[in-house]
Amino acid sequence: MTKVKVLVVDDSFFMRRFISGMLTNSPGIEVIDTAKNGLEAVKKTLELSPDCITMDVEMPVLDGLEAVRRIMRERPTPIVMLSTLTQEGAEVTLRALSLGAVDFLPKPVSNPYTGIVELEKELQEKVLACGTMRRERLYAASESPAAPAPLALPAASSTGGHKSRLVVIGSSTGGPNALQQIIPRLPGSFPSPMVIVQHMPVGFTRYLAERLNSISPLEVREAREGDSLRPGTVLLAPGGTHLRIDNLRHVRLTTEPTRHGVRPSVDVTLETAAAVAGKDAVGVILTGMGSDGAEGLGCVKRVGGTTLAQDENSCVVYGMPRAAVEMGYVDQIIPLHGMAEAIAGTVV
Repeated sequence: MTKVKVLVVDDSFFMRRFISGMLTNSPGIEVIDTAKNGLEAVKKTLELSPDCITMDVEMPVLDGLEAVRRIMRERPTPIVMLSTLTQEGAEVTLRALSLGAVDFLPKPVSNPYTGIVELEKELQEKVLACGTMRRERLYAASESPAAPAPLALPAASSTGGHKSRLVVIGSSTGGPNALQQIIPRLPGSFPSPMVIVQHMPVGFTRYLAERLNSISPLEVREAREGDSLRPGTVLLAPGGTHLRIDNLRHVRLTTEPTRHGVRPSVDVTLETAAAVAGKDAVGVILTGMGSDGAEGLGCVKRVGGTTLAQDENSCVVYGMPRAAVEMGYVDQIIPLHGMAEAIAGTVV
């Protein structure tokens, strides 16, 4: 069995030992070395060619952000950020993802042993997923433009005007970068309301919404209980809550049990979108681990809606799209660079 080789980077000796211990509890992971600052991390990445790096943010000599920037420029490597659950931590994490880091995990703050079983399992899953990633995809992500030019909508149908659909986009690992290549390309005149379900913990989705809003013609914001779905507005499901859509196209946020181990779940939102919008529902599944969203796409397809999935070559992790494709629920398989056009094409 080939193990995923990991470099653990943290300025705290205790955290290096703690993280290394959690990783080596998996038979599929080998910690090949540690580094106490970003400069050491860059040097050891070039020397050892790890399959994955866990990266702290705040470190002396060279911080985690600059280390990510240099590593993605000199030897693209899957990087999982370990971030504090604070406003600053969330903002820095989003910046790291925009520089090419593939995923992140909230770092234990007051008591590192609180929730240790769940934390260890999630960290191992993210690191093992890194072992399947292709480096050329990481480079493309880190070099993606911050704000691509908006599209012009396709010509309206002969029946008069563009159609208003209900678009739901689901994503996980690699999703923030993918979304930054899709949402800014949709024009402010896009006639359909849109909902995004990105797997993220509480506190982080707000900053993703703010980032997308700052570079997009459409209004993008974190959803609130009772929000109406309106054309020209993109609502992002808040971390820690499922987003349902009621019969009046209002948002309902719930804390019912997780689905596929996550909350928000793409399936939950897609199921309600299919029930409310019928053939006018559009389901889109982007890069991510696991199978969340596949059954939801099945609901959309059964009511005559449109289903799209990102292709394997452009996914950071071809998990969620693969599951939907293998179940036969996908109408079109689209590369990331063509996804905005494909979504725009659903309104004609």
